[in-house]
Amino acid sequence: MSSSPKTPALAPRSRKRRYPRNVYVTTAASLLTDISSEMVVYLLPLFLSGVLKTSTPLIGLIEGMAETTASLIKLASGYLSDRLGNRKWLTVAGYSLSLVAKPLLAVAGAWPAVFIARFADRFGKGVRTAPRDALIADSVSADRRGDAFGFQRAGDTLGAFIGLAIAIAVVYWTQQRDVELERATFTMLVWLSMIPLALAVALLAWGLREVKAQRQATKTPARLSLMAFDRRFRFALLCVAIFTLGNSADAFIVLLAQQRGASVLTTLLMVLMFNGVYTIFAQPFGKLSDRIGRLRVILFGWSFYALVYLGFALSRDMWQVGILWALYGLYYAMTEGAIKSLVADLTPSAQRGAGYGWLNGTIGLMALPASLIAGFLWQTIAPSAAFLFGALMAVVAIVLISRMRGMAISHA
Repeated sequence: MSSSPKTPALAPRSRKRRYPRNVYVTTAASLLTDISSEMVVYLLPLFLSGVLKTSTPLIGLIEGMAETTASLIKLASGYLSDRLGNRKWLTVAGYSLSLVAKPLLAVAGAWPAVFIARFADRFGKGVRTAPRDALIADSVSADRRGDAFGFQRAGDTLGAFIGLAIAIAVVYWTQQRDVELERATFTMLVWLSMIPLALAVALLAWGLREVKAQRQATKTPARLSLMAFDRRFRFALLCVAIFTLGNSADAFIVLLAQQRGASVLTTLLMVLMFNGVYTIFAQPFGKLSDRIGRLRVILFGWSFYALVYLGFALSRDMWQVGILWALYGLYYAMTEGAIKSLVADLTPSAQRGAGYGWLNGTIGLMALPASLIAGFLWQTIAPSAAFLFGALMAVVAIVLISRMRGMAISHA
């Protein structure tokens, strides 16, 4: 009898510390995938500009076109996962496509091959992202969504940290502190990056579990039309679109660092600091959004982004870019989990795949004009103009999304 009062007190704390299986599996897969991705992605603009002699506007076009075209797949995939009631295998298929596309980067002799590889990789990301996010949201209670998404993002960025550390070791071993990237170094990293990505695909195929009970509990039909969603969701999506118009590809930060005198190795060390900050703070800010509300965290994150981009525009030395890049990780940590949790709060379970499809699709659709505008401003005015435009768009989005603070948001 004396032990019985302790059991109820201990059980909730034990459950509170643990995440459902799907959260652990998707987090581990994200970690492995980002090890693979970050070994290559930040070197890609240096490969395009230095080895393949591609112009800056064309680099922006490659990044923007790949993201924008794939964004349509994100929307369709999320809706399809709602209709089929199967999120797992769409997730696995998306990761598998990225694995198949990767070797194209190793054999690319001109920018069209890189474009095809990037398009196929982003296509795969489009297939997997919305079903995966919906699967996470379906697997946890509403009051822990920020925590769960923050945990997943922390694993994701820890993988990025590890991937960059591997890239740094390979670059240091092969070419020391050379300013220009060598083809042999890039090719070696591409082939090595396929190993963790293959492990991620195997883990997801074996470890993911479909969440059917929660989906069957709701009578809300799966619908793709944006008008079928709550007006608060549509307004939040508009704010995200405006913000993203100024959030050009991070490839421009890589090019800025190189212009300020950073070597390939130094650039990778800067990205390593960025991912370290992101990894450390992603889960705490996710939990914070559970406690004080998603909108407050998003507002603070976008405001911080505007200041960092203003700093990039005004930077003159390499060390300034490095510090700002590290601080840039705080913006990601503040907003990623909060925005994804807000989508779950504003959508019923049966529409959640389409909801994440609309979120990721909107971000992807805005990536093309964002990168084209940044490339044009960089080329015709100055690199600082691209970052000033990003800060301006963030301010506009902040003013708009502030209006949502008076709208009641239930954690459905």
